[in-house]
Amino acid sequence: MLCGYFISDDLKYPAQKQKDFKQFMGNKLSGKDLIKLGFPKNNAINIALGQINRYRKREKKEAILTEAKEVLLYPEKFEGHGTWGKVAEGLIKPVEVRMHQMKTTRAPFSIFGENEIDQQAKFQLYDALKLPISVAGALMPDSHSGYGLPIGGVLATDNAVIPYGVGVDIGCRMSLSIFDLPASYLKGKDHQLQAILKDHTKFGMTETHAIKADHEVFSRSEFQDIPLLKSLLPKAYKQLGTSGGGNHFVEFGTVQLDAPLKEWKLEPGNYFCILSHSGSRGLGANIAKHYTYLATKQCPLPRNVQHLAWLDLNTHDGQEYWLAINLAGDYAKACHDDIHRRVAKAIGKRIVVTIENHHNFAWKEMVDGKECIVHRKGATPAHQGQLGIIPGSMTAPGFIVMGKGNAASLNSASHGAGRLFSRAKCKSTFTPSEIKKVLKDHEVHLIGGGVDEAPMAYKDIHKVMALQEELVTVLGTFTPKIVRMDR
Repeated sequence: MLCGYFISDDLKYPAQKQKDFKQFMGNKLSGKDLIKLGFPKNNAINIALGQINRYRKREKKEAILTEAKEVLLYPEKFEGHGTWGKVAEGLIKPVEVRMHQMKTTRAPFSIFGENEIDQQAKFQLYDALKLPISVAGALMPDSHSGYGLPIGGVLATDNAVIPYGVGVDIGCRMSLSIFDLPASYLKGKDHQLQAILKDHTKFGMTETHAIKADHEVFSRSEFQDIPLLKSLLPKAYKQLGTSGGGNHFVEFGTVQLDAPLKEWKLEPGNYFCILSHSGSRGLGANIAKHYTYLATKQCPLPRNVQHLAWLDLNTHDGQEYWLAINLAGDYAKACHDDIHRRVAKAIGKRIVVTIENHHNFAWKEMVDGKECIVHRKGATPAHQGQLGIIPGSMTAPGFIVMGKGNAASLNSASHGAGRLFSRAKCKSTFTPSEIKKVLKDHEVHLIGGGVDEAPMAYKDIHKVMALQEELVTVLGTFTPKIVRMDR
């Protein structure tokens, strides 16, 4: 019996199929083949087989062995290579896999709005601050417990990136586009604007647009140089301009601008606008899954913090992940740009300015005079003079802000109001009829959405903003009017 293919003498494949199967088995690369080439009898063989079986298994054995011989003789030539880079690293300077011990003291940190943050979120940050790579941390006033870092958590690390410090939805972001139209444009156009949102937005895991637009992001070399990304390119192309489920949305509303946006010559006043919230879709989710697995294998930690495993940026996987998340972030922006472009075209009006920012990402930034990797898990970058948008809920205002560059917050601010009730708690606490009443009271029309995204699920955005006055300056407010979500 071989792998269940030959059950008995009476149940055999036809002769040709047996021949094809034997030929396949004969063409399959094995560790013995690599040892014959001269590969050392260590983990370099396992790495090579893993890479080949994942990315090159359909190619001829002879061609792969020819390349493998070249890698063995000249590994330096293959550093950073999509398939062979990790093998070359294993030959030159293998990644050291060892159990890491937590520090006994926490790295410096600040908490904004401490009395509004649940204990579990604080404990999650405290754990992260004891990682041997941690330099500094902060919690924003919208913080609540998450997985890995808490939502609203910020962590600076030394030359290392934590996949779950970035999150599964890499590059999840807000994008606010203000039209060259007065807020009064909304009046009498409810049905027309609802139809535009229904026709030009898609939500969830399976929805795609029938007519696809190309984008320069798809010509990026990472999609060809990194095998994982190459395999994800078809899905990324199909999902361009779509939004995920959960709390992701596209909504029409109005902006009350209290201060001029001089760069765009936009004076104070009331304007019609569109706000969207979503991330890098299946592309980001698969990147997160793959590199989180690699991080946990390469960076053993005590069980209670294993989800905070990191990738050293001096390693092949660390560099590859860094390239991958930056591509995912640009792809997330491309999705928002495509949504706003389609909607603007349907309306037939011009967008004057777009204010946007990631809030699930990692950046190289200076912290106390040293370059660090700053993870923002549900936190808005708020460097001195940097514009951002912080939404409330579908019935609460959002805020256009300018960062003050507060070092204690690691130049960060909240990314929203933050959840007061979990999704499960919402389902057992609120009813659809209660939500409809709240929406009606605020003159908001909702397309889709579920009980788990009830407006009452979120903290008071006014209180959250009051708790971060030292982090941002408010330039204006956004009021949602027509909201489109999944379901």
